[in-house]
Amino acid sequence: MRPPYPPRRFHFIEADPATLMLSFDHFLDLAERPLGTWPGALVVLVIAVTAAVGAHRVGARILVRLARPYPLMSVVLRYVDTPALILLIILGIGFVIFEAPDTLPLIGVLRDVETVALIVALTFLAARSAGAVGEAIVQAHPLDTDDNLNARRIHTQARVLARSVMVVIVIIGFGGALMAFPSVRQIGASLLASAGVAGLVAGIAARPVLGNLIAGLQIALSQPIRLDDVVVIQGEWGRVEEITGTYVSIRIWDQRRLIVPLQWFIENPFTNWTRNSSQIIGTVFLYVDYRMPIAPLREELERILAHAPEWDGRVQVLQVTDATDRAMQLRVLVSSFDSALNWDLRCRVREGLVNFVQAAYPHYLPRARADLSTDKDTHVDFAPPLERADAAHAASTANTPADPVASRGEQTGPDPRAHAAASTAPGAAEKT
Repeated sequence: MRPPYPPRRFHFIEADPATLMLSFDHFLDLAERPLGTWPGALVVLVIAVTAAVGAHRVGARILVRLARPYPLMSVVLRYVDTPALILLIILGIGFVIFEAPDTLPLIGVLRDVETVALIVALTFLAARSAGAVGEAIVQAHPLDTDDNLNARRIHTQARVLARSVMVVIVIIGFGGALMAFPSVRQIGASLLASAGVAGLVAGIAARPVLGNLIAGLQIALSQPIRLDDVVVIQGEWGRVEEITGTYVSIRIWDQRRLIVPLQWFIENPFTNWTRNSSQIIGTVFLYVDYRMPIAPLREELERILAHAPEWDGRVQVLQVTDATDRAMQLRVLVSSFDSALNWDLRCRVREGLVNFVQAAYPHYLPRARADLSTDKDTHVDFAPPLERADAAHAASTANTPADPVASRGEQTGPDPRAHAAASTAPGAAEKT
């Protein structure tokens, strides 16, 4: 059997405040002793940098776990991770440099460099934070939806305003870094004495930069263009791919890029196909002979659109819009949900109607007529005018399930006997 342990007794020692103060001063004295020489300062510097990196890793892991249920916070943390690490390292180095004695060689120059580096790190962190907020807003409103007009508006405002804020932050940081040097502060004081002339010269020199900055704010607020808008600029069709702080990148249909300054959109007119909606009406032009019946073409257009997935069912029009000395001009209007689908629909309609005319009415394609007769009193028509019954028969048999060429027969075309008479007439000819 084990003997019982003796009862424990705790002795409380009252701490003297003066003793504690002396111990803390003694600790500070011991901490400052290595900074008197460069080898000791370098050792302390390595310890400070290691502590900064460790603190960053621990803090980053804690914040990432806390922000995991919030996607927007995760985006912000991902953007500020590197700037925060750089700032902590510079703060650790600054602690060593500013705590070092003034007698240490080159300590004054290092303090100036540390001040500039700290301002640059803070500017970098602030700029990345502004960009992170803009990117978080952009990711919260994806563009892969059917009606993305509101999302494109938010994307444009978020990106342009974020870039404008970043430009302002960089300018302020650059000015603060310059003011860290005494000589530059004296130059700034002398410039303030002649602020009128200096402001005029600076305004003229920085007019392109300031003009683009103001134009960017105008575009972000009034939004004449947005990201993914379809625009036509100086005859070039494309989509707005990127809006930066100085220019807009237009992705042309053949994968070229048109770079346009921001100020150009404020001072010049341009075409925006998706300003209020992505829905659009496309145009197809055809040229046929005067004798071509229009009703079969309308029926064929209706059949083509019924099987076209690009058509949204809003607009379906075929009209004779012009008549030249050679042919009739037919204009077809078709609608689609966006410009890309409308381009494919226009090509589909154009190919379908041309194939229909070639197959069903090949002799009604545009013709070039010329009268080479030397006798002014002698004239033979190529073919007698079509009868209404023939035109009605062609309109009723042009769009049947059977072969349109076999169903129409030769009644809708010119009479072969008249053709033979015209070909044997003296001095009469026709060019097709």
